[in-house]
Amino acid sequence: MNIHEYQGKQLLRQYGVAVSNGIVAFSPEEAVEAAKELGSDVIVVKAQIHAGGRGKAGGVKIAKNLDEVREYAKELLGKVLVTHQTGPEGKEIKRLLIEEGSKIKKEYYVGLVLDRSTSRVTLMGSEEGGMDIEEVAANSPEKLFYEEIDPVVGLTGFQARRMAFNMNIPAKLVNKAAKFMLGLYQVYNEKDASIVEINPLVVTEDDNVLALDAKFNFDSNALYKHKDILELRDYDEEDPKEIEASKYDLSYISLDGNIGCMVNGAGLAMATMDTISYYGGSPANFLDVGGGATAEKVTEAFKIILADKNVKGIFVNIFGGIMKCDVIAEGVIIAAKEVGLQVPLVVRLEGTNVDLGKKLLNESGINIVAADSMADGAQKIVNLVG
Repeated sequence: MNIHEYQGKQLLRQYGVAVSNGIVAFSPEEAVEAAKELGSDVIVVKAQIHAGGRGKAGGVKIAKNLDEVREYAKELLGKVLVTHQTGPEGKEIKRLLIEEGSKIKKEYYVGLVLDRSTSRVTLMGSEEGGMDIEEVAANSPEKLFYEEIDPVVGLTGFQARRMAFNMNIPAKLVNKAAKFMLGLYQVYNEKDASIVEINPLVVTEDDNVLALDAKFNFDSNALYKHKDILELRDYDEEDPKEIEASKYDLSYISLDGNIGCMVNGAGLAMATMDTISYYGGSPANFLDVGGGATAEKVTEAFKIILADKNVKGIFVNIFGGIMKCDVIAEGVIIAAKEVGLQVPLVVRLEGTNVDLGKKLLNESGINIVAADSMADGAQKIVNLVG
C-alpha cells in the first residue's frame, strides 16, 4: 500500500526524523492559509499523487508570494498530471502539500528496501540525489552504496556513519545524517514498510539534514497490525477493480489488454499472461485467486474481470493442488449466470477433483471452450477474441 508524501513526512516526524515543514491543502483557499501559517519567503506547492516524477511533469511550483500560491493551487488542483509512472492516462490532483522552501546546498539519495537475494533489509545511499536512482544504478553504479542489515541487531550506528561517509556528506554533518538513517530504519521496521525512499535527502545552507521528499510502500500482509497506516489509504488513487478485489483477498492488477485471466498461483498467472502474449494476445489483468479460494471468491473474481469493459474473452487456467477444480467450476458457473456471460470463455482444469470440475462445467449449459493445456487454452482464447 502506498501513501502520499505529506503522510510519509508526518510519519517520519513522529519518529524524530527531520523533514521540511508543510501543510496539506485541498483548495486554493486552504493553500493560501497554509502558506500564511508557514510564513516562509519561498513556498513550494507540490501535487500529491501516488507517482514519482511530479517535478518533471510540472507538479511542483515555487511561489514567492501568496498570490502565486493561490494561482499555482488553482492551476494544479483538478489537473491530470502525467508522469513516467502514471501511464498516459495520468492521475488527477486532488490535494497539495504547501511547504516552506529550503536553501539547498546538496541533494542526496537514501532508501531502505528488502533485498530478496539475501532476505534482508538493505540501506542504499548515493550522493546523486534528486534524480531517478535507477539511472544512477545503470549509469554510475560506483556512486550507489549498500549496507546489509542484520535483523537481529538492526541498523547500527557504525553502518549509518559509514554510509554517510560513502555518500560524501560533509564530515561535520555525518552524525546528523547517521541519526536520520537510524530513525528512518526504525520507521521502516516498526511499521512493516516494504520500501522507503528519501529522494532527495538534502543538506541545507544552515547545515541541517532533512527529507525533502518521502516515498513509502507498506507490506499489505502486515496492515492488520497497523490500523494507523491503514487509515492513510487513499482510495481515489487506486483502481476501483483493485479495491474491490482487495475486499475478497484477491491478488488483482488491471492491465491494458482485452483477455481476462483467472489463475491460481502467482507463478502460473505470470506464465499464463506470457503464453497469451506469445500467441499474439494481450492480457487484461493479473488475477491470482489463491490456494484457498471459495466459490464465492471465484464468483467475485469473475465479476471483477467482467467489470473491465475492454475484456473481450476470458481464460481460466487452474492447476488444482490446494485449490480444488470443482470449487473453481462452481464459482465460474454462478458468476457466468449472474452477470449473463457475453464473451468467449476458455477453461483449462488440471489437478484435484478435475473430473468433477469438468463434469460441472459440461452440465452447466454455459458455452465453454475446454482446453487440454495452457498453450492450447491461450491459442484458443486468442483466436476467439480475434
